Amino acid sequence: MIGGQRLTDEEALTLLEKGNLSQLGEAAWEVSRRLHPEPYRTYNIDRNINYTNVCVAGCRFCAFYRKPGDPESYVIDYESLFRKIEETLALGGDQILLQGGLNPKLPLQWYEDLLRTIKSRYPQINIHGFSPPEIYFFARMSRLSLEEVLGRLKEAGLGSLPGGGAEILVDSVRKQLARAKVDTEGWLAVCRAWHRLGGRGTATMMFGHVESLADRVAHFRRIRELQDETGGFTAFICWTFQPKNTELEHIPKRGAFDYLRTLAVARLYLDNIPNIQASWVTQGARIGQLSLHFGANDMGSLMIEENVVAAAGTHFRTSEQELRLLISQAGYIPRRRNVFYELLDE
Repeated sequence: MIGGQRLTDEEALTLLEKGNLSQLGEAAWEVSRRLHPEPYRTYNIDRNINYTNVCVAGCRFCAFYRKPGDPESYVIDYESLFRKIEETLALGGDQILLQGGLNPKLPLQWYEDLLRTIKSRYPQINIHGFSPPEIYFFARMSRLSLEEVLGRLKEAGLGSLPGGGAEILVDSVRKQLARAKVDTEGWLAVCRAWHRLGGRGTATMMFGHVESLADRVAHFRRIRELQDETGGFTAFICWTFQPKNTELEHIPKRGAFDYLRTLAVARLYLDNIPNIQASWVTQGARIGQLSLHFGANDMGSLMIEENVVAAAGTHFRTSEQELRLLISQAGYIPRRRNVFYELLDE
């Protein structure tokens, strides 16, 4: 990729297995500079709003979800939702990330009403909502096609699709993590259908659990292939599994070395995805900053609220001032953008 040629799976695996970290970082940085020669690096301001924690997927890596009927389960009320959105707007945010669990009690009409209520009250807010596993679940529960479900949600106000729930796009891995969750082809089918409707969204990867390095490469390949087909992904975000309070707590937590190595190879391999986000939420501010020299061109979101990673014992927080300072100290001008990577500041 650094020389303009597409990285093969075999080359990517070799880099993950044996690549020198500093050389990988330098190569990924060169690619990032070629794709983004501008003197700035970006971030956005949004808030994760988890509309419910009820979920029947049974993901072994999740510390956030609750089973139906659990005394700690909830579905958000509109008063709480409005307060969270207004706090986001007051801090300069233009978007909410709206995600929850696979809640069997909520019909598709509930989601349509939710979207319409938000857009009628806050027309300026972009709703980056419902991961592919949620969309797939909506379709199965309502006995409708993915295209019909996505079309109805888009008409109700859905603005963009987050790439959550990808974990590792290899079915042997997915079966170990959550047997009841959508498989690889289903995840990709949701994104494909959304892109064909003219929608844009992100792609993600959570690694450092039960997968092999070859599985990570296979994940990269599925993302790159779909991007070749549709061009609908705006960015790629990867982060390390946070094991605390989960069924997989016995798995050692992966550190900055593995994160930066995987990030750099992602930038080299995913030559058709324009933006790579840093994950300061799981790695902390300084490794997030260092990511800008390992292939990332974006610091991700200020993330006013985050509950899922926090439930697994990771509590990194930042402010817009600190996020801008981190970008400046890395040698770039900080610029605020939206989910479509359109600049919002002067």
